[in-house]
This record gives sequence, structure tokens and C-alpha cells, in this order.
Amino acid sequence: MRLPEKMFHRNARRSAGWLACCFAGVTFAASAQSDSSDLFGGDPSKNSFLWIPSDTPDWTRHFHIGAVAGMNISANFSMNGTFGISGNNAAAGIYDDGYVRPDQTGNAGGYTSYWGYNNASQYNAAAGSLAMHSSTSFSATGSSKDDGGPFPGFDMAYGDNLWYWKHARVGWELGFSLLPVNIQDNSSMPASVNQSTYLYNVGNPLGIPLPQAPYSGSSGGQGSVIPGTPESASSQTFENGSVTGSRSLDVILYAVRFGPSFYWDLNDYLGFSLGAGPAVGIVSGNYAYNENVLAGGITSHNTGAFSGTDVTFGGYVNGLLMYHVINDADIYLSAQYMPLGSATFSNAGREGKLNLGGQIYLSLGINWPF
Repeated sequence: MRLPEKMFHRNARRSAGWLACCFAGVTFAASAQSDSSDLFGGDPSKNSFLWIPSDTPDWTRHFHIGAVAGMNISANFSMNGTFGISGNNAAAGIYDDGYVRPDQTGNAGGYTSYWGYNNASQYNAAAGSLAMHSSTSFSATGSSKDDGGPFPGFDMAYGDNLWYWKHARVGWELGFSLLPVNIQDNSSMPASVNQSTYLYNVGNPLGIPLPQAPYSGSSGGQGSVIPGTPESASSQTFENGSVTGSRSLDVILYAVRFGPSFYWDLNDYLGFSLGAGPAVGIVSGNYAYNENVLAGGITSHNTGAFSGTDVTFGGYVNGLLMYHVINDADIYLSAQYMPLGSATFSNAGREGKLNLGGQIYLSLGINWPF
């Protein structure tokens, strides 16, 4: 796109019947030949809007595309409820601090070689017992806020000019941006943890002690063996447990905007435009967690994820500065403020809220007038 003075010079080369432009001080006037109804570049003597004819040779439309950086985006993470723990499965012999599983012999004689334990404190040689622990669930309530960015993405827009107003142009623009967003929370919170203890009778009549911890046996039926089932089980609740690790939102923001635009040249090499209007955002992606639940000196690993999509509404205001490189291409730099509502992802007591109320976009790219 080119603004009035440059358009006059180009149109003079295209049509010999047009009069030359003149520029003196801050007054910039254009006059047409005998056909005064075809006023390319507008009429600076009129305050009214002049419709741009559909068959005008003036370049009224444009398309631009560029890289964008999204900033001032944050997320709130909260938990409220009782949660299961994924990192163990006592029914299958998988514990937080070891394992006791069937070996290739099918646990001949009730014993298995496919077992292991992590800590020396699990083995009580005097009592001839080996303790395995499994945290089954935890209860926690807490929240935190985390900032992220800048986030890289891309932006593009198509627009057209409908009216001249003096030496400016008024039209419309339809824009689209895509912005991947990943925000992670690493805060810890107190938790009440339910934990079960399983005791295996590993007393040996020959007095042969267990291998020292940490120990990891194989499933081949060879090596040290222990009973394949626990002798007893008990449960307790630790009120002073904690939850550490990470929770994250990994989403993509698709934003569409549409509104009026106002465009003019600052000089032969620089042009500027403003735009504003409504906008809608679609946020789609995953909430994921990778946590460690600590209680009674035992750490349980807990992971999981869920997906979702949310729609949010708002508006935008942007300004775009163009440097006219050649007649049919510009380099542009833009700043855009697009406040949208928040997008919420929630499931079973967990919630992640993406805050888009103050997001700012900076973009750099190429503009083509046509």
C-alpha cells in the first residue's frame, strides 16, 4: 500500500493525463484533469469521506505476514481435593521404594527372584522383615500464579481501503495470529498423604542376609529369593506431607480479529496505520503434571495430563509502521494490545487458567500492497 503523495507520482507515470503533485510546507494538494470525480489520493480541501471507486488503479488492498512475540501472559494453577497417585501399583507388586513381582518360574514354592528394594532402612534383619511402601492418595489445597513469555508465533492480515479522507485512507482489516504458549508452575504445597506398608517375611533359617540396598533382582528365577506375597499390610495418614514437582499449560492460542483501519504516509519512505475492533480467541491444548508426593521419608511419583479447548472474547488495538522498500513491498513493525478473557482447563480438582487480559504482541514482517 502507498499513501497519497507516492500514489500521485506513480499514477502520473501510469496516466499522462494526470497533473503533477505539489508539496509546500504542510499543505499537500492534488488535482485531477478534466474528470474531477476520479480523485486518487483524496482531496485535502474536503473534510468529507470520498468513496474509492472499485476500478481505481490505486493500490487499496494489502496482505501482510510476519513473526510475532506474545508477552504479558500468565497462568494460575490451583488444586483442591483428593488425588490418586499414578507411580505405584501395589496390586501388581510395584511400590514406591521397590518391587516384588512374579518371576519366570511362576514363583515356584511361593518365592520369587524378581524383586528389589531401594533403602537399607526397609530391611529389619532382627525381625526378618522387608517393608515396601505405597502412597495411595493425597489431599491438597493451594494455588499459585506464574508469568511466561515472550512466546514466538506468527501473524497475518488482509485488508482493503474503502474511503479517502484528505490524504489518509479508511478501510478494514481481518487478522489472524497463532501463538504456542507453555507456562510451568514449580511451587510446592502441603498435603495429607495416605500410605500403606507391606511386610514380607524374609527370615532365612540358614542366616543368609539379603543383598545390600539398593538391590534389583531379575525375573530369571536365579539369585536371591523372597516370598512372592506380603505377610501383612497396614495403612496410615501423614498430615505433614508435601507435593513438589511441576504443573504446566501447553496450549496454542488461535486469535481472529476484525475491525476498521486508518492508514496514511508519514513521508516517501514511511507509512503508518491504526486499527481496532473485536477479537475472539480459541485456546486448545493440555494441562500436565509431574509431581513428587513426599510422606514419612517415602517419595511417590505422580504424573498425568488432560486436554481441553476454551473460547474467549475481547478486542484489539494495533499500530503498524511500514518502511517502503520497493513499490510493491514494505517491511513493517507493529505493536498490538489484545485483551481477551481467561481460558480455563479443569479436571478432578485441578485447574489451570490462562490469563489473556493484558497480552501484547510485537510483530515484524513483510507487507504487500496490491
